[in-house]
Amino acid sequence: MSDKRSKGNVVAVRGVLVECDPSIKSIILNLDHESNAYVIEDLDETHLLVKENTLQELKAKLEDRLKETVPVVENDSDSDRDVK
Repeated sequence: MSDKRSKGNVVAVRGVLVECDPSIKSIILNLDHESNAYVIEDLDETHLLVKENTLQELKAKLEDRLKETVPVVENDSDSDRDVK
């Protein structure tokens, strides 16, 4: 848990440790910058402490953002993904 201090009061916020690539972390921080609703603490290059009660919403927004930015390759016979 993390503490947020405001006017002498302590408010506890349940957090989840998220480990991800720096590129994904950058997207998460960008999403959080829009509303400050997700990230409690930016810990290091690959770790964030995220508010537990917003984790599912954050995952959905991250998936949407990735769909916008990462091209989907269909029927790519040269792809390494279809090697068996």
